[in-house]
Amino acid sequence: MRLVRVVTDSTADIPPELVDGLDIAVVPCYVVFGPESYRDGVELTKEQFYEKLASRPEIPTTATAPPAHYEAVYRRLAEDTDTIVSIHLTANLSGLYSAASVAAQNVSKARVVVIDSEQVTMGYGWMVVAAAEAAQRGATPEQIVALVRGMVPRSRVLAALGTLDFLHRGGRVDWVRATLGTFLRIKPIIEVRMGKVQLVERARTMERSLERLIKLLQSLGPLERAIVLHTNAPDLADRVADRLETLMPDWSRLITQAGVAIASHAGPGAVGVACVTAK
Repeated sequence: MRLVRVVTDSTADIPPELVDGLDIAVVPCYVVFGPESYRDGVELTKEQFYEKLASRPEIPTTATAPPAHYEAVYRRLAEDTDTIVSIHLTANLSGLYSAASVAAQNVSKARVVVIDSEQVTMGYGWMVVAAAEAAQRGATPEQIVALVRGMVPRSRVLAALGTLDFLHRGGRVDWVRATLGTFLRIKPIIEVRMGKVQLVERARTMERSLERLIKLLQSLGPLERAIVLHTNAPDLADRVADRLETLMPDWSRLITQAGVAIASHAGPGAVGVACVTAK
């Protein structure tokens, strides 16, 4: 029997090789295009999602899996462990954490600790990876929970967006509604930290926006973990990764296409970095 098992949801965007290698349990959220609903990564791949995004007039939305889906995963894992650590998208932007918390109350065979990451995408994907690595090393539940909670204030997602239109239509970030009219020709840089989405820079061109993105990353000091994310913009991602390698000579180059939750709100053509600072 394992001491700890780790669970997350599909919006963490953890690369499949890490999910498989660390035996992370992933609960898929739902992607909604008009009347059509798909389980993320099960009934709709990232490639299929971006094809639909380019060809469909409606802006897709995401929906959390119901508590019963989380409960089913917890009950299955409870056959193999005494403790489950379940790490999820910030509660400020989604009902995922709430659904997982409700499910946890219905499981008695194992202790289920549900953690609000206060992050998005690989901003909390790194917490999941670190927890799973620690679990494989035999760390105690208390050590793993402390590790994850210690990463929360050190985790950031910085991204250069091609447009604010998708974030505006998503309706979950208040300041976008108030300022959209002034940003029609601006390429904004946003930061997600401690559950909040903030505008940190604005530039006239994507080229300038990428330069500012790198400067902001440099200002964070040494990075413990980092991955480049993009929404169907592989060339931009390669350019950011090239620059990131100069800042982190020992960095193992990691690039992944962001999943449906981020793409639905950031829109296509965005690029960013999810990182954990060393301090």
